[in-house]
Amino acid sequence: MEKLNMRYFLYARKSTDEPDRQILSIEAQLTELRDYAKKEGLTVVREFIESKTAKEPGREIFNEMVDGLEQGAAHGIVAWHPDRLCRNSIDGGRLIYLVDIGKITALKFPNFWFDPTPQGKFMLSIAFGQSKYYVDNLSENVHRGLRQKLRNGTWPGRAPLGYINDLATKTILPDKDRVAFVRKTFELYASGNYPLAEVRRIMNGVGLIGGRQRGALSISNYQYVLQNPIYYGLMRFKGELYEGKHKPLITKALFDKCQEVMSRKSKPKNGKLKPYTYRGQFHCAECGCFITTETQKGRNYLRCTKRKGSCSEPYVREEEVEKQIRDLLKGVSLPPALAADALNNINKENLSAAQAGEEAAQNLRDKIDFLTKSMNALLDMILSGLITQDEYAQKKRSCLEEKKENEMKLAAFGRFDGQRPLRRHWHSLEREGSKRFEPLMGFYKTAVLAGESAVAGNPEENLQILKKFGSNFLLGGKKIKVNFNFPAAETEKLHALPGFGSADFGNSVNWRPLRDSNP
Repeated sequence: MEKLNMRYFLYARKSTDEPDRQILSIEAQLTELRDYAKKEGLTVVREFIESKTAKEPGREIFNEMVDGLEQGAAHGIVAWHPDRLCRNSIDGGRLIYLVDIGKITALKFPNFWFDPTPQGKFMLSIAFGQSKYYVDNLSENVHRGLRQKLRNGTWPGRAPLGYINDLATKTILPDKDRVAFVRKTFELYASGNYPLAEVRRIMNGVGLIGGRQRGALSISNYQYVLQNPIYYGLMRFKGELYEGKHKPLITKALFDKCQEVMSRKSKPKNGKLKPYTYRGQFHCAECGCFITTETQKGRNYLRCTKRKGSCSEPYVREEEVEKQIRDLLKGVSLPPALAADALNNINKENLSAAQAGEEAAQNLRDKIDFLTKSMNALLDMILSGLITQDEYAQKKRSCLEEKKENEMKLAAFGRFDGQRPLRRHWHSLEREGSKRFEPLMGFYKTAVLAGESAVAGNPEENLQILKKFGSNFLLGGKKIKVNFNFPAAETEKLHALPGFGSADFGNSVNWRPLRDSNP
């Protein structure tokens, strides 16, 4: 009679993070438990169904069921196994306490015996402990496997944006549909001209979408991408960096530039067209304020904005500024014949530069070998207890970043067999050596263009060319002052030499001052 008056709650649970295929689905648990209750003659007053992990306390439906037991709505629980009820010590202790105070008088499981006696509660606590041990051990095994994959240079999870998972090799490969988009995202942000919101608008507009959901990316998605070192070859997992074997999508230099832009929170340049060519292009030499432009009686004049107070700098007619810019361009220009002579000198040095590149490459390989040995030594030190985990992670990160940077520098010299440059790729060294002279070669070509533009160019073109040669544009005493960059400043000195522009000038001048001493 007492058995017939007892009321039971039926509880079924299975979470998506449980990989054990032997655990019945919720539908199967309900079918089995209903048949079991009918066979045993148990009165089930309510069914509780939950799809949530029991590793941590805080399950809403489970707590609702326990509250009902405390209030006397039922006297026992019917479940498939004790591990369906809980996998953590707090929920397990709560159920055992309710058995102690008589709120729970029966727990029914098809394949597990329970009796509200000291022996029964002891066996129940063992079952709960085994459930918790299973979860803890499973988690440790999973994390051990993840760490081993990372040490092997393999990304252990779902491929980030721009990569795809290769199920055959268990690695990640560049996603040909998104590689160009991801690289462009870094390039846009590194320019400093676009905030994250604008980068998002541009890239979403051209069709960059997420991975699994294939939806539009949020600003936080772009921030995560821009801060993820996996795109230049290093994998970050729980704050520690690992060397990856996947193909980088960008260089470390581009990644570092993005971090620099993000750290200083640079503001985008104003994309609106200015009504005047020179507005905002100069600073006042007296007070440092911007020089603005205004129209008086049909003529344009440049003047100080005087935002910091009074300033005695006079107005300057726009035509006078245009004339001075043309004169400045002439002062840093090169005749085509002289530029050709300078380019010929560069071509003569390309071969010797390539030979020097072999020595530089060997130095880089030596550094890489040293850093690899240093990381191995760090591992021995932490295993021996000579350094802490934090010291190990910090020193390892420093070594990894330096090693990656040296590897990227080494890649610029062409393909190597690990010891010497391959003979059939010697021409790669020559090509890479010439690349180091490309900025100077570009300067010579621009210097020729400057001379031509000084004669026939429009004010906007002349201003843009002048910006390539100098910086810190000041206007004071009706005169433009420019800090010419290297090698424009050296070129300006050539104009003062006797015979500049003559046919034999190129053979007499020493071109080396125009070159960086360490290209």
